[in-house]
This record gives sequence, structure tokens and C-alpha cells, in this order.
Amino acid sequence: MHVVVTGMGCQTALGDLEETWQALLQGRSGIQLHQPFSALPAYPLALVGDRSPRLTNLWQPRGLSDLVHPIVQAACQDAGLTPPLKDCAVVLGSSRGNQARWEQKLSCDQTFENPFDWLEMLPNYAAVQAARFLQTGGEVHAPMAACATGLVTIAQGFRLLQEGICDRVMVGAIDAPVTPLTLAGFGKMGALATGGCYPFDRDREGFVLGEGGAVLILESLTAARARGAKIYGEILGASTTADGFHLSAPEPTGRTAMLAIKQCLEQGQRRLDSVDYIQAHGTATRLNDAREAQLIQTWFPQAAVSSSKGAIGHTLGASGAIGAAICLKSLQTQTLSPTVGLSNPEYGAIDWVLQARQQEIETVLCLSFGFGGQNAAIVLGRASAPLSPRLFS
Repeated sequence: MHVVVTGMGCQTALGDLEETWQALLQGRSGIQLHQPFSALPAYPLALVGDRSPRLTNLWQPRGLSDLVHPIVQAACQDAGLTPPLKDCAVVLGSSRGNQARWEQKLSCDQTFENPFDWLEMLPNYAAVQAARFLQTGGEVHAPMAACATGLVTIAQGFRLLQEGICDRVMVGAIDAPVTPLTLAGFGKMGALATGGCYPFDRDREGFVLGEGGAVLILESLTAARARGAKIYGEILGASTTADGFHLSAPEPTGRTAMLAIKQCLEQGQRRLDSVDYIQAHGTATRLNDAREAQLIQTWFPQAAVSSSKGAIGHTLGASGAIGAAICLKSLQTQTLSPTVGLSNPEYGAIDWVLQARQQEIETVLCLSFGFGGQNAAIVLGRASAPLSPRLFS
């Protein structure tokens, strides 16, 4: 079965989907220095919307409730779909859930006025809210796979369609991780940048937390054509693996990460040398960028490569879903967005996209890697692109 993307909703520090895309092409960044919590130092952050007035208050972090509805609604509108969608499945994840609300309640010693208020604190909040908006009776899943969550949702939705469970599924991930606990935890680990986000740069110093998310509408090609839907591109393959190596550090050889990549390429009947463009995970941490660059240099020397995190920050679980949306915009426009923040590449044998460029692309690869050694990869193509001979047995 051919699985295509017919609608997208997105929100980042740069704006909605189209605003984010145009800002990326212009090389603009949504990262600014903020001190949202007086007990913690200032950090560069990528915040959604104008937050200055809110940040004067110690307890005004953005929660998922501010993001889920507008992103889900935008995806439906973009796909030309109007609820109720009774048979639409939902696979919508988050690496943090509504953690901001938990922290707010605990810090202020607040009680639940309504006995059911605690339900919005559960990790499946985004998926439940999306299902309620769609008024669906289909399957609802809420994966949590650290920073690989976004691509894991796409992989699960892809499988639901491949197995004939449904003809349409909403997938994606949303995260609002700028909370005192998250900042303090990553700060203690030494993972946070203090100046900015510089993926794959010699002077990179860590990642920058960002807010946002993306939601994609996946449909069978038959269902999409039957209703005359526009098609951004096709999900050709999706795979996930786990390192089983370390709590936070990636497995240094990249063996299991490459296994996920090979598996998704095999599903899509694509050769290694057929990949035209890679939207890299590119967190700007020492270990992640080194391993990812090693994979790309070894297996994809022909591919153009960029990462969006220098412009929108690291949205943790949402990053893969946003990366997939960027890949689909690249396929739609035949344009590659640059790696904002990369000025002095440490890995010179890679075709870095340093400014927006027009380029004919048929096959693109999107990568995500999460703490705990979680690896996810999806391969996308233009819906009309022919299949290539199988490379892997």
C-alpha cells in the first residue's frame, strides 16, 4: 500500500508551518536569550509566541494545552478534512507530556478543583485531545520515545495503514519542555548551550530547548485520490531500533542506528545512493553530532544535509515530526533549507546546506535519535516517484 501525506500542522518559535519554512529558507533563528525562572540562569531558548510579559512570572511555562488544538486544527484544515472523522486513527506523542502543569501544581501546592483535572496531566494528553477534536472511534496511541518520539509516531501510523487497520491516521508529536525541572536537569548534565545552537560546528556547545510540534495526516493513496486531496509526498519506509548501550550516550559504532536506516530504505525499495537529502537530528551536542556525521560520511557521501535545530531549537519528542514536515516542504518545493548556526563545519566530507538552494530531489531521509539509544528513521519521496531495485536482502 502507498501511504501519502495530505495535510500538515506545525508550530515552532518561527511561527506556523509556512512561516517556519520561509524563515528557515532565509536563515533566520527563533532562538533568544531568556531567563524564564528566577531561580535558574538565563539560557538561549526557542519559545513559541511573544512570551515576554508571561516570563516575568515564575510560573507561566507553556503547557501542551496551548499547542495541541491549533496544530491539530491546522493539519485538518490543510488536508481539507472536517470533524467528525469517525474512522481516523491517532498516534500523537510527547516526550514530556504536560509536565509544566505538574510542576506548577506541585510548586504552588495547588489542589485539583475538579476531580477529573488530573487527567490532563497524563502523558497521553495530546493524543486524547486530538481524538476528542476529531471525534474518532478509531485506535488512539500515545508513544513516548524521548527525542525519537516524533518519528516513532509516523512509523506506527505507517504500519496501521500498511496493515489495513484504517485508511487515515493523524500522527505527530508536540512538546513544551521549557520548565524548571527540564532546564535544571539538562543543565546539570552539561547538555545545554549557553550561547546558541550550532549543529555540527567545531564550536558547538550543546542543544537549545525549543517549544513546538507538528502533526501530519497520513492516508492510503487510494483514499487520498478518491477525495481529490493534495499530496505532499509519500512515506516510503519507517523503522526504529534501540542501542541497548547507555542511558544517554549513543552507541559509538552507530551499528543499530544504521540498522534502522537500512530497514526503512529496504521497505521503500531505495538504494543507499538514491538518498538526495537528509534532515539530520543535529542536536549540536558533541556525541550525537559526531556519531551522526560518521554515519552520513560513511554511507551517504552524495546526500545534501541540514538540521533545523539551529533555528527552532531542540523540541525533544516533537523534533522528528517537525523534521518530517520540513522534508515534505523540501519535496514539494524542490528547495533545501540551510543549517542555521553552522559556520565552521567539523566534518568537511559532507555536503552541508549552508544557504537555501534549489535542487532536484526524489528521496529524502529524516533521522531522530533519543536518550536510551532510541533510533528512528523514515524515508520519504514524491508520490509519483518510481521504485528503485532492492539493495538489501
